This record gives sequence, C-alpha cells and structure tokens, in this order.
Amino acid sequence: MSFLKNVRWWFVGVVGKVGFWLWAKSCRWTILGEEKYKKLRTEGKAVVLLIWHGNIFIVPYFFRRRNIMPLISPSEDGEIPARIMSGWGYKILRGSGSHAVIKVWNEMKQELNNGGEVIIIPDGPKGPNRIFKMGGIKLARQTGAYLVPFSFSTPKKKNLKSWDNFLMSKPFSKVVAIYGDPIALDPHLDEEALEGERQRLEKVLLDLDEKADHTFD
Repeated sequence: MSFLKNVRWWFVGVVGKVGFWLWAKSCRWTILGEEKYKKLRTEGKAVVLLIWHGNIFIVPYFFRRRNIMPLISPSEDGEIPARIMSGWGYKILRGSGSHAVIKVWNEMKQELNNGGEVIIIPDGPKGPNRIFKMGGIKLARQTGAYLVPFSFSTPKKKNLKSWDNFLMSKPFSKVVAIYGDPIALDPHLDEEALEGERQRLEKVLLDLDEKADHTFD
C-alpha cells in the first residue's frame, strides 16, 4: 500500500471513530435481551455473534473494548470498518467466503476454543441479502460456541439502495440494540439437520429484525 493510500485510510479511521462517537453520544439507547448474553461471557463461554450485513452500522461503536474478533472482508470495502475498529479493542481478522479462508477459519476456531467471541455476518460479504449461510453454524458445531443473534433499529432510519438494504441511524435518534436468546448446537448434527438449523436461524434473525423495528411503536 502506497504512502498516500495509507494516509487516506488513516484519515478514514480517525474521522470514522470521531463520527461514530459523536453519533452514539447524541442517541438515546435501549438495550434488550442482554442478560443471557452477559451471563455467557461472565462464565467464559464462547460466543458467535450473528449480525446481518445490513445491520452492522452500530457494530464498531457498540461492541468496542470487548476484545471481540470480527471477521471482515479483505476487500477495499472492508477496509473502512477495519480502520474504524482498529484501536477500539477488537481482534480484527480479515477474510471472507470468496477468499482463501483456512487460516482465518483456524484462527476463529482457536479463539472460540479459548472461550473467546467472534462476529459472523451470515449473509456476507456479498449476499444474497438476509440469506443465512452455513459458516457460523459449522463454526459453532466444531467449537461448542453459543450462537447469539443480534439486531438493531431506530424510528429515524435510512436504508441505502445497496444489496444489503444497509440500515443507518440519524443523530439524536432513539436506537434499540437487541440480543436474541443464545442457541447451543448438538455437535453430532448431520448435514440434513444442519440445514434445518440454518433455516431456523435465518428465521430467528428475521424475527429479531421485526421485533427491533416495532420496539418504538
């Protein structure tokens, strides 16, 4: 990477951090369903957080300083969240389903086997939108980690015209961050049963989106 490109990305990271901090401090937050998630982490249980690509807007600020390992695409699009999250207490891991992932897969497994926490985008990096892919399920089955769905919403929302219908929140908004119930998988599930779990988790995340959307009705 050239010197000028490094300076540009450094600037993106600094401005992004300041912008997210100012936005978050202007908002009124409601956090739901956190108790079971916090209990798992207090007990040192491994967790795979599941968040749709279109709902990652609040992730850099909301999960900062928790020593979480997010899996971020190595593409230039992934450079923006990577730079913003850098220095905010994340174990940033670059990789995606469209690149060689054996190394990052093993790193995620090691993190979870040590009682850590990772963030998986089950419809990322390029969709289809809100179609749950199998990676997070197989990771949880291999490590015994709990799957924890997560969503957010706001009455003053703006959805971008992108493949993931990316959700953004305006400053001075009410914002709800909502955790679903932790899900433990049977490590002996066969492929047919895994597909059933994939469909179930897809519905769980979609239902959680709907619950978040109706929080302020």
